[in-house]
Amino acid sequence: MALYLTGVQCTSRQNQNKNTMSDLYNGSQMSVEGRLGARLVPCCVWLCLGLLCLLSTLPCSWSQDPLNVGGPVDIGDSVDADQGAFQPQSALSDMEFSSIASYRGPGNNDSRGNKDLPILLWWSAGLFPHFPGDTERIDCHTSSCLVTRNRKVQLYRRTSSIIFYGTDFRAYEAPLPRPSHQTWALFHEESPMNNYVLSHSPGIRLFNYTATFRRGSDYPLTLQWLPSLGYLLQPVAVSLEQKNHWRREGLAPIMYMQSHCDVPSDRDRYVQKLMKYMEVDSYGKCLNSKPLPQYLEDTSTATGEDAGFMSFTARYKFHLALENGLCQDYMTEKLWRPLHQGCVPVYRGSSSVADWMPNDLSVILIDDFPSPQDLAKFLKALDENDEEYAKYLQFKNPSHVTNVGLMEALESREWGVNDMSKPNYLNGFECYVCDQENTRLAAERAYRKAPEKSPPPQPKMANNSHMGCPLPSPGYGDRQDLHINDSWVQMWPQDYWQSLDQAEGLESLIRHNESDPALLWHHIQELAMRRARGQA
Repeated sequence: MALYLTGVQCTSRQNQNKNTMSDLYNGSQMSVEGRLGARLVPCCVWLCLGLLCLLSTLPCSWSQDPLNVGGPVDIGDSVDADQGAFQPQSALSDMEFSSIASYRGPGNNDSRGNKDLPILLWWSAGLFPHFPGDTERIDCHTSSCLVTRNRKVQLYRRTSSIIFYGTDFRAYEAPLPRPSHQTWALFHEESPMNNYVLSHSPGIRLFNYTATFRRGSDYPLTLQWLPSLGYLLQPVAVSLEQKNHWRREGLAPIMYMQSHCDVPSDRDRYVQKLMKYMEVDSYGKCLNSKPLPQYLEDTSTATGEDAGFMSFTARYKFHLALENGLCQDYMTEKLWRPLHQGCVPVYRGSSSVADWMPNDLSVILIDDFPSPQDLAKFLKALDENDEEYAKYLQFKNPSHVTNVGLMEALESREWGVNDMSKPNYLNGFECYVCDQENTRLAAERAYRKAPEKSPPPQPKMANNSHMGCPLPSPGYGDRQDLHINDSWVQMWPQDYWQSLDQAEGLESLIRHNESDPALLWHHIQELAMRRARGQA
C-alpha cells in the first residue's frame, strides 16, 4: 500500500529502511563515537520517562456524533482516500477569537454536504479555534472541510489530516498507528526550546504541512509579533531629551528584564559579562540589580502592553533583547516592542534578523561585536552622542523605511494580528491544510480513474528549512571551557540530543506500523544498540 504524503514508509520489520547518518543528523559530520558520546543518557532517565508515559492518560469527549464519518480504518486493509518579557510567551495569548459565520472564499464552489467532506483533526484540543462545540464546517478559499478536536475520529476513513501544536507534540503520545492515507500538519509559532524534536530531520519530516516562525515553512508566521508597519512608525514614547533627563536621574543607559533564567540561549551568561563593563538596570529574577517600582511588581504587566509598564521601559535608551532560543526567523516582542517605543534593541536571537528590520540602522546586533567589552564601549559612546544615537530612530519617519521585503511581507500576509478584518493564523492554517488536502484527494481520484492521463500526487514532506534550529551554544565563551556540572551544560545540549533520540524512535515506530506509542523506548534502545554495533 502506497504512502503518498506521510513522510515515512510503513514497512514490515523484515523490510525496514535503514536511514543514513547524514539523513538523521541534519547533515552533521559528527563521528559515530562523537554522536554516542553526545547522546549517552542514563537508562534510568528513559525508564522514568517511559513510566510517566504509561501512567498518563488522554481523556476524550464528544459532544455530538460526527456526521456519518464511517468506521475506523482497518490498518491491514487498503483505504479509500475519499473517505512575555518575564516568561516565555506566545502571540496566541493576545489573539482575539470570535464565533463568526463561515466565510466562503471566492473560489470555493464546494457544494458537498458535511457527510462527504474530509475531516481535519486538531490533536491539541485546547487549541481548537472554534467554539462552542467540538466540530465545525469550514468553507475556505477553494474547498470545504469538517474540523474537530475529538480524537475518536483518529482512525476514521474520512479523517485525512491531523493538525498538531508543536509545543504539545510528544513522541510518546503520538497517534499511532499512522494510516497510509493520513497526513500530519504542524503548527508551531513558539520558541524552539519548547520542542527540539522538531529541530531534527527525523522529527520535522514526519509532517507534510507546516506553519512555523521559519519563512521556509508552508504557512510562515515569521512576523507574528508585528501587528503592522504602523506599529513600528508610532512616534517615540519618550523623547531623547527626556531619556537624557532620566540618565541624569540615575537610570542606566540600558535595561534588562527577565525572570525566565535557564534557557537554551544562555542569555544571562552574556549579560553578566556585559555588566562588568557598563551599568545595566536588571529587573525581574534574572541577574536582578534593581527593584521594580511597586506598581509594576505584578510582572504579568510585562506580558502585554500595559500603559504603566510601557511608559516605564520607554525611558531607557537601549533594551537588552535576547531571545530564549536561537533560530533563524525566530523573533518575538523582545525585538519589536523597543522599536515600537522608540528604544534601540541590543539584540541576539534570529541570525536573519537584519532581513526584517525597517532599515540598516535600527538594531544593534550583539554578535557583531567580538566581546561584551567591545559592545559596552560602543553603547557608552552612543549614549554620549545624541546625533549618532538619533540615527537609530530615523526609521520612525516613513521615508527612512527602506526594507521593501518587510513591507511586502506585511502587505501580502493573509492573516492579521488582532485585526478582525482578517482571519487569525490558526484559522488561516487550517484552511490552508483543508485546501491542500482536497487538492490531494482530487488528484488521487483522478489518478485511480485514469492513471494513463493523470499523474499521482507528488509526495510532500517538511524539511529543516521549515523549523530546524541549531544545537544550543553558551551565551558567552566556548562549551569546552564550561564546567561539566554547569547547569546549562547539564540541561540544554542533553535535551537537544535526547530529542533526536525521540524523533528517531517515533520514525521507527511509524515505519514498523506500530500501534502503541509506549514502545518508543524499546525502539530508541534498539537504535542505540545498532549504532553501538556500527549498523546505523
